[in-house]
Amino acid sequence: MAAKAMTRLGKSFEQSHPGTTVKVVDIGYDNAYDKITVGLGAGSGLPDVITVEGYKLPSYIAAYPDGLVDITDRAARYRTSFSQAAWATVTDTRGHAFALPWDSGPCGLFHRTDYFRRAGVDPGELTTWDRFIQAGVTIKARTGHRLLVMDSREDTTLSMLLQQQGQGWFKDGRVAVDTPAAVRALTLMKQLVDRGLVDFENGWDGLVSATHDGKTATTPIAAWWDGTLTSEMPDLKGRFGVVPLPAFTDGGVQTSNSGGSTLAVTSQSKNPELAWTFMEFLLADPANQASMLHQEGLFPAYLPALKDPSLNDPDPYYAGSQKTMALFAGLVRDIPPVRYTGDDAKAGDIMNTAVNKVLHNGADPAGVLHSAARQIAAATGRKLAG
Repeated sequence: MAAKAMTRLGKSFEQSHPGTTVKVVDIGYDNAYDKITVGLGAGSGLPDVITVEGYKLPSYIAAYPDGLVDITDRAARYRTSFSQAAWATVTDTRGHAFALPWDSGPCGLFHRTDYFRRAGVDPGELTTWDRFIQAGVTIKARTGHRLLVMDSREDTTLSMLLQQQGQGWFKDGRVAVDTPAAVRALTLMKQLVDRGLVDFENGWDGLVSATHDGKTATTPIAAWWDGTLTSEMPDLKGRFGVVPLPAFTDGGVQTSNSGGSTLAVTSQSKNPELAWTFMEFLLADPANQASMLHQEGLFPAYLPALKDPSLNDPDPYYAGSQKTMALFAGLVRDIPPVRYTGDDAKAGDIMNTAVNKVLHNGADPAGVLHSAARQIAAATGRKLAG
């Protein structure tokens, strides 16, 4: 979808900049990162502009400090115009910017309204994770359906729950996977498993299939899930709704972030000024950003785009023609910013093993996280938080 959006708007850019040709090359997810890594290392072979997911960008900035153009001076005037959670992904620890945020992933709770109705549960009352668990027990007892899907091999839930509490694997540069917030999050996940409320599936395809087959009542996930529902499950029209994520405490943060990408100018570019102008055209223009939401399903990180009146349009796919995009637009500013690091990949591998020990082998969350923190510290040379 990203390549499709860039191609579409690239034609408009060509018209407003005579003599300019925009060539978009989509080489696939894995191939793209292989090419970026090789190209940055070799100092050749990359285009003027590349797209990198927000959580991956810091590792490239750290490993190849001269590989991307420092756009701090150009981008400074936009700093407060983007979601602060998204802005944190494009800046280094000095505050220097090396990309512009493209889209973001504000999270909410998608749910099957028909299951909730049959169970006599009001989704609007799921304001805390404790109430979420209680509702799941009732829904399973009355409908036979579990509450949510978790990936059986590669966890994606814990990082979402951590960001909801304002942290990632690291906090202020220190290993933070055994903080009270981390223990709280992994304990919640274990409670869901222990109550028999989790349907374990393999990867993305498993999540999509389980949702289409109606195995679970909810999906805590980002706004971009809307595109999957509407494109791959048109037969389920009218059966879904969305509410904010449950919070860890009453009145707490009711969203998080999952996903989001950026655009950066490579130092190999022969046209860095024109490349910047193209990025600015795509990502700092409210109309263009709003069009990418409606035509390609890319939720804007650029806050002025969220004022577009069309976000308040009722969506007939959802029960009661809910104004789903307006709900997510109201959550974006609440996403706690988290700074990723060049060591996130190492930490993520260790944490995936730790999570599986808890969810599949019944290990104690606090003990497992204590051990994982020390493994990450040894692997990265970083100090432990707190």
